[in-house]
Amino acid sequence: QVVNYAPFTLFPSVVPSALFEQAYAVQQDFNLLVDAISQNKEFLEQTLASTIKVDDFTAQLFRIHMQVLEEGLAQSVFLGINRSDYMFDCGADGTPALKQIEINTIAASFGGLTSRTVAVHGRVLKVLGKFQEASRLLPNNPSKGLALGIAKAWELYGSPSAVVMFLVEEVQRNIFDQRCVENELWNRNIRVIRKRFRDVFEKGSLDDAKRLYIDGQEVAVVYYREGYVPKNYDQQNWEARLLLERSRAVKCPDIATQLAGTKKVQQELSRPGTLERLLPGHAEAIARIRATFAGLYSLDVGEEGDRMVAAAIADPDRFVLKPQREGGGNNLYGEELRQVLEKIRDSPERTAYILMDKIKPQPTINYLLRAHNPLQASECISELGIFGVYVRQGKEMVMNKAAGHLLRTKAIEHADGGVAAGVAVLDTPYLV
Repeated sequence: QVVNYAPFTLFPSVVPSALFEQAYAVQQDFNLLVDAISQNKEFLEQTLASTIKVDDFTAQLFRIHMQVLEEGLAQSVFLGINRSDYMFDCGADGTPALKQIEINTIAASFGGLTSRTVAVHGRVLKVLGKFQEASRLLPNNPSKGLALGIAKAWELYGSPSAVVMFLVEEVQRNIFDQRCVENELWNRNIRVIRKRFRDVFEKGSLDDAKRLYIDGQEVAVVYYREGYVPKNYDQQNWEARLLLERSRAVKCPDIATQLAGTKKVQQELSRPGTLERLLPGHAEAIARIRATFAGLYSLDVGEEGDRMVAAAIADPDRFVLKPQREGGGNNLYGEELRQVLEKIRDSPERTAYILMDKIKPQPTINYLLRAHNPLQASECISELGIFGVYVRQGKEMVMNKAAGHLLRTKAIEHADGGVAAGVAVLDTPYLV
């Protein structure tokens, strides 16, 4: 009943073109890596062993993962839509470097709305008489790239009458972002339905071949825009999730790929030798991936964890404390970080978190346009996300590409949080 415009910056923000190109160049490598992790049962088991003891949400996802593997996977086509997020870290010498914040493997949003910001910022620059600058803004249409991946998975599923199901939340604020992707699919004559976990629980069923049906319609692809935080689940919703996972339908993501996006996995990847184990024979890809890593540290019980806890309590402004959660607004900084670590320093509860070096970007001035907010110049920092799409059939990678980018900008007083969390706003990179 109430529509607000999505928040955005008045002007495009400056982004170093070398770092922008580096982020694009490494995206296919990250797609390969996420896919490799999702297929490596032993790696996920070892990496998440300490986390699932203290984090019920990750433990429940892991239980479903193991159950589906024991039954034997019905799914043969796999679709990944990831978004790898970076900031530009200004080191001691002031040279900016690309550092990965995280990789989102479920419900990576704003591919739709960000497809529209280039036109907005182009118009602003023209109004200011800056036609030359306006012509330098790069075209960007992630919703088309995401839809291409979904369409390919739908085609390989091999049932022309089957539908694509967007799994959405009960209350959907970010609907227009999803509609952009949906419209791209309708334009390819692919039917889209929108359902909630509750609908799956009440009306979903599997036939003998584990094909998924809802309201009598066969579902070829399940595209999750929900299901990434604990509050998305009650007992019924967990049962619905299990039903979806057991089905032949292409899940985006399947549960193993969701687990591949956990912070604990991210931290494990930064350990020497881990990338080599996961991507044997891909030395160049490994070098490109490793170049984007910020310092990541385990808080597992033991000497190394004790040392990191002590270091963070002594100098909290050097670090960020991250729980195993998606969706923004969960990280802890400064005094709050110190208080939490002092409370849990001697408890296994600390293994539910990882510690990361705090990235220090160079702020710029911009105006953040938000519904019902006063307009003022703010010191801002930006985060660049690159969308990646891949499709695998059996062992064969059928599609692997970068599908566009997302620039989000926020005022420096907000340490954490994305657009959906009400902190960051949509932006367009102006390459220099």
